[in-house]
Amino acid sequence: MAASTSQNGIQLLLAAEQEAQNIVSTARNAKQARLKQAKEEAEKEIAEFRAQMEAEFQRKLAESSGDSGANVKRLEQETEAKIEHLKTEASRISPEIVSLLIRHVTTVNN
Repeated sequence: MAASTSQNGIQLLLAAEQEAQNIVSTARNAKQARLKQAKEEAEKEIAEFRAQMEAEFQRKLAESSGDSGANVKRLEQETEAKIEHLKTEASRISPEIVSLLIRHVTTVNN
């Protein structure tokens, strides 16, 4: 009788061990599934963030590119206006400068 009781105890222990292994295996699988799901969600969030940042970058790039063309045109117009102003001023004072130079060159100091 002691042999059958110890046999039953061993069988009971083996069954308990098997059940524990199943519980641990199930927990590991659930953990793996949660980790995989968390990784997929993180990758999705990263992709959304990257797309958002890329869209914002493209928008700013387009804004600055459009402004760049306008700025270049505005600077060209300002430069042309300044050049015209300098030419006009040079034409206006040119006879005065020539007269001044001739006077200094032809004047003899004792």
